[in-house]
Amino acid sequence: MAHWYTADTHFGDDGIRVFFGRPFVNSDRMDGEMVNRIAARVKTDDDLWVVGDFAATDTAARIFEALPGRKHLVRGNHDPDEVLRLPWVSVHDLVEVQDGGQGFVLCHYPLLTWNGGRDGAINLFGHVHDRWRGADNQVNIGADLWDFAPVSRDEILRRAVCLPENSMWRAVEGEAPD
Repeated sequence: MAHWYTADTHFGDDGIRVFFGRPFVNSDRMDGEMVNRIAARVKTDDDLWVVGDFAATDTAARIFEALPGRKHLVRGNHDPDEVLRLPWVSVHDLVEVQDGGQGFVLCHYPLLTWNGGRDGAINLFGHVHDRWRGADNQVNIGADLWDFAPVSRDEILRRAVCLPENSMWRAVEGEAPD
């Protein structure tokens, strides 16, 4: 069993497709391609963590059924009640996940501080689409930044080491400035 992570899929949301310049001619093509990219990675017994903004109401049930894996939702600001009522394995506002010894704190929104942060836990978030990739201890897992496919722990860790330090981290965590 593997864990896979994504955020801001916005299935069926043509406005998001246009606003963020997603490379699909329409939302049906976007949905089909994202389902295919998820299915190419996620197996039946894997956990798929959708960290907010899953789908528009009129497409949510159809897309949910098309996706493989054990599906978990971390609620986003564009997840209506109909999305929350789908048969998710779990629904959270914030959740801590252990993945191969790596701690992740999943929240749709980028956090300023989080449990386990001083011990190496990484905040996984979405919400900002392609406007901020994150920092060395928090990684944007939004679909827009990952070729519209879910990502693994190892991919996240490789990106984290290439991102700059969050300038607010030391101030908030009480560490002495340089």
